[in-house]
Formats: sequence, C-alpha cells, structure tokens
Amino acid sequence: MPGLPSELMLDISKFLIDAQGVNIQADGRMIINHVDLTVSEGEIVTLIGPNGAGKTTLIKAVLGLRSLSAGSVTIRPNIAIGYMPQRLSVDPNLPLTVRRFIGLAGKMAKGKRQSVLDEVGVLPIVDSSIHDISGGEMQRVLLARALLRDPDLLVLDEPAQAVDVNGQAELYQLISAIRAERGCGVLMVSHDLHLVMSATDKVLCLNNHLCCVGHPEAVSKDPNYVELFGPQVAGSLALYHHHHDHEHAVDGHVVPSSEGHSHG
Repeated sequence: MPGLPSELMLDISKFLIDAQGVNIQADGRMIINHVDLTVSEGEIVTLIGPNGAGKTTLIKAVLGLRSLSAGSVTIRPNIAIGYMPQRLSVDPNLPLTVRRFIGLAGKMAKGKRQSVLDEVGVLPIVDSSIHDISGGEMQRVLLARALLRDPDLLVLDEPAQAVDVNGQAELYQLISAIRAERGCGVLMVSHDLHLVMSATDKVLCLNNHLCCVGHPEAVSKDPNYVELFGPQVAGSLALYHHHHDHEHAVDGHVVPSSEGHSHG
C-alpha cells in the first residue's frame, strides 16, 4: 500500500480476520449490533458474555456460516482455519475409536494423526472408544481434529465447556502453547473470564453489542463489565495463575509435578 509507513504495512499483513460494523438480525431482533473484531497472527482473542449475548452467532458470521445484515468480514486469502465446535454429538450406537474419528477428517500425511494427538496429550487413548473417554479427553480430541489442517487460525467455541474444573486451566495453557509453537491466531469463546485471563491477549465483552474491549485485566475492571456480570463476580477476579505443586491429567485426576507436564 503506497504511502503507508512500513510498520503499519507490517501490522496489516498480520491480519487474519477483520470484521467491521457487523449487524445480524433474526425475526426482527438485533442479535449482533455493530461489532468490530480483528484477529492477527499469533494473537489470542477471546469473546466473553452472558448466555444469549451472540458469541456463537458472531463466530458463525466470521466463518461465513451466518449472513450479515450489515457490515463486512474480510478474511486473509487462502487462510487455513481449524474449527472446534461448542459440542459434537456422536451416535452412541456407532462404534468409533479415537483413531477412526480423527481419520474421518480425510486423508492426511503419514504420521499426522499421531503427531496431533501427541501434541494435545491424548495419544495413549487413540484406540479407545469415543464413547468411553472423559469430557476433557474428548475436548482435546476435538482440538486435535481442528489442528489437522495446520491452521493459520484456530476458532474454538467454548473449548473447556465439558472439562472438569481441575483441568480447565491446563487446557487453556495448552491452547497458549499451541499458539506459541505454531504462531497461529486463536479466536475463542469462553464464559469464564478468570480462567482465560492469563491465556489471552485481548478480550471482547459481548452482550449483543460490544460492552468493552481490551487486555483481560483492564476488561475485568471496566464499569461495563462490572455492570454486566455484577460487582460480586467482577470484584472477585484477578489474573488467574495456575501455579501449584501438582497438575491434572486430562481426565481430571491429580498428577504430581515431578511426573512432568509436557502438554501444558
């Protein structure tokens, strides 16, 4: 872009998604009202807000799965996107191992399946039935499936929703480690700010419109956030550091730190 400073051109080149003035209406009701959203390379952006705030709707709009009433969504050409849905129902009568489930994503290079399952820490359960694994293990399997495309952008809708509370921080740490290792951008939805505070760069607080945007610590103190969630909840938040003398396996059980922590 002629005439732009080189540092500005560099910033523009890092954009993965640029959504501006997004409006979405349904049945005469405004679900999303004039929302701006950008995600850049290597950046973790988290959408938070109460139920019905429009978080999943905005995600679907960004992915091109929902029509806009107004505004625009620009996505970098030829971008690879890995998507982890909020939930995935598998017929309980369908015999399906983790290996086979990952294989349903299509053809992949030799060793790819093993590599991504190892990356998210569930390689030992590769031959287990998808119906017999824990909620935390299932979420990591879904994360592995999203990583198969070597995405430039990971889109994660409530990635920790089925995870025991003891394993949620580890899952967010894993997402941060994946971002650091792969350099991808991450756009995720979460209902719990204090858990993602140390694992995100930018927070958008959504309640059909943007209530506040910024660094998670700043958002936690924003009057609009306090008004939305109440002073008791907002006042209890602090940067969440999961530092202690033990860790949690993906099924939630306690593992002494001396056993190592290779997967976040």
